[in-house]
Amino acid sequence: MKITYTARKVNLRDNFKERVEKKLKKFEKIFSEDAVVNVVVTMNKNNQTVEITIKDNSMIYRAEKTQLEMNDAVDKCIDVLGRQLRKNKAKLEKKLKSGSIDDLFEAPIEEVEEEEYKILRTKQIPVKPVTVDEAILQMNMIGHKFYMFTNVDTNEINVVYTRDDGAYGLLEPSFDD
Repeated sequence: MKITYTARKVNLRDNFKERVEKKLKKFEKIFSEDAVVNVVVTMNKNNQTVEITIKDNSMIYRAEKTQLEMNDAVDKCIDVLGRQLRKNKAKLEKKLKSGSIDDLFEAPIEEVEEEEYKILRTKQIPVKPVTVDEAILQMNMIGHKFYMFTNVDTNEINVVYTRDDGAYGLLEPSFDD
C-alpha cells in the first residue's frame, strides 16, 4: 500500500506516521499492493480530525473521526474501517483477497447472515440542467441531504450533499481509477 499524508494547520511527526503505518499494516492482507491510502489530518480549534481513505480496485473505503488527539482519531478510524469490512465481509470477499478478512481479526467473527440490499422505493426525478448553487438551494428547499442534477457548466450528472460538518459536498463523475 502506498500511503500519502496531508497536513492542514498541523505538522505531522515521524512517530505519528509510524503509528499510522503500523495500524494500517493489518489491512495489507486484505488490499492489493496497488492500494492507495490518503491520510488527511486537520487541526480544528481544540480538536484534530483524521480522515483515512483507501482506494483499491475501483473500491473506496473511508473513515473520518475527530478527537482531542490525532492518535486517538487514527485509532477510531482504523476501528471504523475494520467494522465496515466485517459488516460487508460476504460482499467484499469477491472484490478483495479471498479469506483475508477472517485473518485480519484475532477474535473469531460471528457469522452474520448475509443481508440483501433492499430497495424500498424507486423514484424517477427530472435532472434538468442547473448550476451548483441552484442545486444546493433546491436540496435545501425539499429538505433532503443530497440532490442529483445535471450540471449546466459540464453537462454531467452531479450530486450535491450536506456534510456532517454542515458544509456542502459535490460529487462529479470520474472515469479514472
